[in-house]
Amino acid sequence: MDRLDRFRDAHLGLFIHWGPYAIRGFEASWPLVHGDVPFDAYEALADMFDPTCYDPVQWAALAKEAGVRYAVLTTKHHDGYALFDTQLSDYSAPKRAAGRDLVRAYAEAFRAAGIMVGFYFSLCDWHHEDYPVELSPHRPERTRMPHALPPGVPRSIEADPARWDRYIAFMHGQVRELLTNYGQVDLLWFDGQWEHTAEEWRSVELVAMIRELQPDCIVNDRLADPTLGDYATPEQYVPVAAPNRPWETCMTINETWAWNPSDRAYKQAGELVATLAEVTAKGGNFLVNVGPTADGEIPTAFSSRLRVMGDWIARNRDAIFGVAEGVPAGAYYGPSTGNDDALYLFAMGRANGDVLRVRGLDRKVVSATVLDTGQPLEFDQHGGHLERGALRVTLPASLVDPIATVVKLDLAPLA
Repeated sequence: MDRLDRFRDAHLGLFIHWGPYAIRGFEASWPLVHGDVPFDAYEALADMFDPTCYDPVQWAALAKEAGVRYAVLTTKHHDGYALFDTQLSDYSAPKRAAGRDLVRAYAEAFRAAGIMVGFYFSLCDWHHEDYPVELSPHRPERTRMPHALPPGVPRSIEADPARWDRYIAFMHGQVRELLTNYGQVDLLWFDGQWEHTAEEWRSVELVAMIRELQPDCIVNDRLADPTLGDYATPEQYVPVAAPNRPWETCMTINETWAWNPSDRAYKQAGELVATLAEVTAKGGNFLVNVGPTADGEIPTAFSSRLRVMGDWIARNRDAIFGVAEGVPAGAYYGPSTGNDDALYLFAMGRANGDVLRVRGLDRKVVSATVLDTGQPLEFDQHGGHLERGALRVTLPASLVDPIATVVKLDLAPLA
């Protein structure tokens, strides 16, 4: 299985947004744009961020229990704070209060658990003294507030091109550190690309370096030129029509990426499973996010939902892993997956009249069962002119899973 096939069959990933911002319980980095916090006050959080309860082995165990196949940690968000041991900046975990490399322990723990290791990395850096204020092309609605700027930053790239060159060397250098100091990196998840063009980021050079240092590393599409990446990343929604390339929906469990104790708008586990089912049925991956606390703990509101998801996946894994898209859209009113031997129908709640209906099947169904329990289900299939390929499966209310029911249809061998 090549690197992209492995990624496409993973289907469930864990996104982890974590940094000094968790101390204040606000969204990662964005107070520097909205002006909620002055630059000096934000930077001072790094001198308080010392996660005494950080245990990446426990994180990896939770991810494994949830059925996660890959993980992505914010090694550096837009605020410029590096969780890793960078030699290019003092604004990092080893050189501030944490006093240690937080990325190395994560990579080792998740790799040991058999989970693919991914690194999130922001191209922009709102802490760096050479990173300009203005965006390219100029968009004043995203200009950072004056009191949230580092001292002496340039107004634009054009105002001091040499400083931009220096910044690009710094940014590319940090990516090089991540690719050379932490063993195999399965995935790089870039972000912040909207602030400048691919030419200004020198994205082609960046991808060439990645391919040279880690040929099997998968790269997302956020380099200001989507064609440079391996897969698409719709954010906070599932597209109606699947992208025509490998893809992944990234989504929060509540409404913020970082730990925010005031955000109680949590999605229920059933909603998360429904999203996983829909994304899988469309051939994509679901990257579900958690925001650990400043101490390094994953709050129960996140972990409990992940465990419910994991329990459901363990009982229905054949419908999630090692499958492709099922019947065409409209042939069944719900997600479906399949392989050469079976189709899997996801029933999200109670069936209409206790009956699931599929149209246009070109294969004979030899049995229908509840995937989780093996309970046989009554069905009838018609092949006549008026009901060509029509299938009806009876799913009594007593057999409905409160999260989601998967019905397995065993198919007659291909002719």
